[in-house]
Amino acid sequence: MQITAAVARTPGADFTLETLELDAPRPDEILVRVAAVGVCHTDLVAREGMMPFSLPAVLGHEGAGVVEAVGSAVTKVAPGDRVALTFRSCGQCDRCASGDPAYCYSMPALNYIGMRPDGTKALKQGDQAVSSNFFGQSSFATYALAYERNVLKLPADIPFVVAAPLGCGVQTGAGGIMLALACPRGSSLLITGGGAVGLSAVMGAAIQGCGKIIVVEPHAGRRDLALALGATDVIDPAAGDLATQVRAIAPQGVDYAFDTTGRPDTQAGIMAALAPKGVLGIVGISPPDAPMPGNLGAVLTFGQTVRGIIEGDSDPDAFIPVLIEHWRAGRLPLEKLIKAFPFDQVNAAIAAQHHGDCVKVVLTLDDAKA
Repeated sequence: MQITAAVARTPGADFTLETLELDAPRPDEILVRVAAVGVCHTDLVAREGMMPFSLPAVLGHEGAGVVEAVGSAVTKVAPGDRVALTFRSCGQCDRCASGDPAYCYSMPALNYIGMRPDGTKALKQGDQAVSSNFFGQSSFATYALAYERNVLKLPADIPFVVAAPLGCGVQTGAGGIMLALACPRGSSLLITGGGAVGLSAVMGAAIQGCGKIIVVEPHAGRRDLALALGATDVIDPAAGDLATQVRAIAPQGVDYAFDTTGRPDTQAGIMAALAPKGVLGIVGISPPDAPMPGNLGAVLTFGQTVRGIIEGDSDPDAFIPVLIEHWRAGRLPLEKLIKAFPFDQVNAAIAAQHHGDCVKVVLTLDDAKA
């Protein structure tokens, strides 16, 4: 079928809206009419050529919409179901079996290489193949193909615009605090970066009952929003040394830190602000060959931990329904983060997010509020 997609053709260049041909669903595939799709930093990293995802490509991995058709082997969803899309996993390896699909042994092959595992691409324009299957979906398009492992049904009461970011950014931020770090009530937490992932982490920390929630963010408006969402303290990184500012609030250092920036200089400051046995969780994408943060002697002396976190350690089928319940109860007010833009304004939306005019961009297609 013919679809309209936002195509990344050249590293760093704007997306172009183009007509492409999408394969009919294979027996294990699900055709979804995309109603809304979030824009995540990972989409932009892939567009810049910093991932093994060849261009031209269709990106997008926070889709939400309606099932249009299913392959003969699909039983989880049916045409007409409202669904959210998330990352794909195999469902068969030891990690998937233990409830850790974010660390699936097949994660790179299923999410990052721009094709099905058999080497075929689901998209083309004339005779030119276009990279597809980004996070098992490529949802910067009017229609996308997905799979049972990265599709979950949505209840009728959550709008697609709110549901879309659950698939990556929100579960990464909230899950990073609630699942991966599992911050206990009363603990102290430092969050570097007040974008969508960082502010989702703030909400997760408030749900956990953290005693101190310190957010480092250069944009004043985002610092104000962090306070409104549950942060106890905010720091402007331009105001001075990070560790000094943090220890002015938490003299013994913080129990946990959550870095969404990927910046080695920021991570070095975090390590200097960690308490004994403190844990730093990293979700931000760092430059290639960036060193592990921290001084080995200090890490050994104080028993500190540095760990990577993918997708908040979430099992989406289990955790996204929990997030929806928190949203219903008012503990996860995602609407305060989201600004919706029409799909054809994708480049203007990304520019607005980059300039700090909004926190979380969601692109809307037909019936996005249904």
